[in-house]
Amino acid sequence: MSQVKAISGKAIAVTGDDIDTDRIIPARYLRCVTFDGLGEHAFEDDRAQADGQHPFDFPQYQDASVLVVNNNFGCGSSREHAPQALAKWGIQAIVGESFAEIFFGNCVAIGVPCVIASPSEIKQLQKLIQENPQAEVLVDLESMQVTSNDLSVAVQMNEGSRQMFLRGTWDNCGQLLDNIANIKTTAANLPYVDWQKV
Repeated sequence: MSQVKAISGKAIAVTGDDIDTDRIIPARYLRCVTFDGLGEHAFEDDRAQADGQHPFDFPQYQDASVLVVNNNFGCGSSREHAPQALAKWGIQAIVGESFAEIFFGNCVAIGVPCVIASPSEIKQLQKLIQENPQAEVLVDLESMQVTSNDLSVAVQMNEGSRQMFLRGTWDNCGQLLDNIANIKTTAANLPYVDWQKV
């Protein structure tokens, strides 16, 4: 199981409230069989409308691993493709004012922590990123702080999700694989399971 205690790297800011999952990854990409390749289509329609002026198109942000957003990010449909597209693009953590609940849960399921800060602190962080794209940003889930240069921001996350990251129990499939011997033992003792056929 993989613990997630801290994420550091360059950051990218996408501003605006109520950015929904259809804007993060357009619905036409929901037909994909795997999530491979989704990253290149993150914010595709917004990027087309921005005519090369979207942060996800700027060369200085191409290797960013922390995304900084505003209020109610990931609202709309429950598609898990949205956090998958961001993760495939390279995002490993998201800092925002607030997140849609299902989007947050889908991020936890793939190991991408989403932490919350106040609107004024988010604006400070976004300004720092825009003025200094090379700045290193640290998202620390142990201290619950986001730091960059001289800026230090206290962040929040529900304690249950935080502990899942710190203990490495966020990965449900990983937990099953790590405990396959125990699962087989338990299944062998169940009268209604024929393990040979599973």
